[in-house]
Amino acid sequence: MAKGGSIYIMSNPSRTVLYIGVTSNLIARVIEHKTNNGSTFTKKYNCIDLLYHEEFSSIQEAIIREKQLKNWHREWKWNLIKAFNPSLNDLSEAIGIDLKHDL
Repeated sequence: MAKGGSIYIMSNPSRTVLYIGVTSNLIARVIEHKTNNGSTFTKKYNCIDLLYHEEFSSIQEAIIREKQLKNWHREWKWNLIKAFNPSLNDLSEAIGIDLKHDL
């Protein structure tokens, strides 16, 4: 049976940098980013806030979507994020991360 996947977009607190990633475990991956164990890029640019995510039934579908989004213009990415999360809040708690306990 194929394992599902997610794509997600992280940003820094000032919302000047976007990072698009793919994972089979969104909660664990976001915690890694928040604790500076995610990637060199997100650590360097302090991308600790989850702004957007999509779920897929297979990791292959998620990878295809990630590649698609990475080729988008910056304005298109922001339009997608704002349609999903108009206030640009960190969605970590909404996906089940307890910021006081899990970090």
